[in-house]
Amino acid sequence: MDRKKIFNNHKLLPLFDDLNEIYQLLDDEFKSQFDRSLPISEALLDRWLRSKKLGFGEGSSIYDLSFVFGNPEIGDDVWIGPYTIIDASGGLNIGNNVTISAGVHIYTHDNIKQTLLGKKSEIELESVSIGNNSYIGPNSIIAKGITIGNHCVIATNSFVKKSFSDNSIIAGNPAKKIGEVIIENGKVDFKYADTI
Repeated sequence: MDRKKIFNNHKLLPLFDDLNEIYQLLDDEFKSQFDRSLPISEALLDRWLRSKKLGFGEGSSIYDLSFVFGNPEIGDDVWIGPYTIIDASGGLNIGNNVTISAGVHIYTHDNIKQTLLGKKSEIELESVSIGNNSYIGPNSIIAKGITIGNHCVIATNSFVKKSFSDNSIIAGNPAKKIGEVIIENGKVDFKYADTI
């Protein structure tokens, strides 16, 4: 499809040309500096500014392609990747230096019982808490009412429906503790269940 042709006889053509030129310049710069090409919204919009507007902590960022519901409490230096759902309708607290990878969904509500009862019950709300220095792998889902401790790793594609303490390595559907994060002398090691 030739987008320029669509705008050809329209008063928006100059805007289309300007926007396209700006995007190409930004795309070239991102490619040159960081060896990446971003969608137009991510190239044009500042994810640190969005984070600040949402009241997140210093140095935190959230991609434009992320959904935010409610008012989450998010600490400093938190990275929230694209295609995420950050649901704080039931209360959400995320500590400092946390990575929320692409495609992660964090829910503080569900309407399962409401649906099964034909809308004759309320949506259930329960808060979620994620500790400091934790990593949530891509496409993981965290259900309502969950607490994740400090220094935890949640593996890619995990469904977390129960709470885990500090230094847990968490994986699976449903997620289980499969190991421990060991931090000593400024180094990180992973001790898996078969060696615990």
